[in-house]
Amino acid sequence: MDIKGFQELIARTYLAKDELRGQWGTFGWLVEETGELSRAMRSGDRESLSEEFADVMAWLASLANLYGIDLDRAVSKYAGGCPKCNDMPCSCAE
Repeated sequence: MDIKGFQELIARTYLAKDELRGQWGTFGWLVEETGELSRAMRSGDRESLSEEFADVMAWLASLANLYGIDLDRAVSKYAGGCPKCNDMPCSCAE
């Protein structure tokens, strides 16, 4: 599945609920899922990691839908490599 298809799937599945919850409520869920991803990273459990990455992506897509942001278009910012130095791999100083 590509990014556009995933975002459309999330909209069909959850947009009505997301609209009722609102932008800040949806952002709160994204933050919570990011915390769960952090715990999965510390545990090293690959299955939990996969599930939490999926949940973070779903909540990010939900939030983007509420703002009318096309994630496929947004990530094109990185299509040419690093948007700061334009190199691939990035050669920016940390």
